[in-house]
Amino acid sequence: MLEQIDHDDIREIRLARPPVNAIDATMMLAIHAALKKAADDDVSGVVLSGRPGLFSAGLDIPSLLQLDREEISEFWRSFFRVLKTLAGFPVPVFAAIGGHNPAGGTVFAIFCDRRIAAKGEFRMGLNEVAVGLALPPWIFYAYRLLLGQREAERLAVIGEMITADEALACGLIDELCEPEDVVATAITRLRGMLGVPRRAMLVTRKIARQPLLDIFEHLDENMVDEITDGWFSEETQRVLGELVESLGKKKK
Repeated sequence: MLEQIDHDDIREIRLARPPVNAIDATMMLAIHAALKKAADDDVSGVVLSGRPGLFSAGLDIPSLLQLDREEISEFWRSFFRVLKTLAGFPVPVFAAIGGHNPAGGTVFAIFCDRRIAAKGEFRMGLNEVAVGLALPPWIFYAYRLLLGQREAERLAVIGEMITADEALACGLIDELCEPEDVVATAITRLRGMLGVPRRAMLVTRKIARQPLLDIFEHLDENMVDEITDGWFSEETQRVLGELVESLGKKKK
C-alpha cells in the first residue's frame, strides 16, 4: 500500500496501491502512520510520490460506497487528520506528481510545501463537484491560499480538471520535468530548501504555513456530520453510483 524509501536524510513515501493508488480508509491510516514515523525518525524532509503516469486516482469510490454512516464519518476524520498533519508537518514535504492526479490526489498535493509534476498529457485538479461531491470548506480554503480566490473559485465550482501546463501557469504546481525525473527533481529541490540555515528556514516556514494550519481550527464534529450528510444525499449517491457503473463497463 505504501513504500518508504530513504534517500539519506530525506524519506520518500510512495503510494503503492495497485492499480491506481485509490484512497480508501486503510490507505488513510497508513499514510498518517508513515508521516508520524517520519517525524519520529527526525528526517530532514519528505517526498510524497506515486507511480509513473499516476500519483493517485483519488478516492476509492466503489470501496467507500460500501461503508455505513459511522464508517464514512470516521473516514473523513482520518482524511482531515492527514491533511492537518501535512499542514503542520515539522519539516518540508514535497509532492512528486508523476502523472494524472485528480481529486484526492490533488488535495494531498496542495497541502505539501512544493509540487513537482510530470510533463505530458496529464490532468489534475479538484473535480469533486463533477462527480457529485460538494468540496469540503477546508479543502477549498487551502486551494484558495494556493491559487487566489478568483482562480480557486473558477476551477472548484465546476470541478474542472486542468492540464499540467495550465497547472503550472496558475500556480497549482511549481515545476514540470520529464516523468522519469519527477522524484529525483523533487529531492533535488528539497535539498535546495534544506541547504539554507536550518533553524531560520524552519521558523520562517512555520510562520508562512500558519494560515494553512489555521484552517483546521474550525473543524468540528458538526461539520463532519454535514459532509457525511452530503455523502448520503440522494444526488451524490446517484452520481457516484453512475460513476462506479461506468468504471465497471470500462474494465470489461
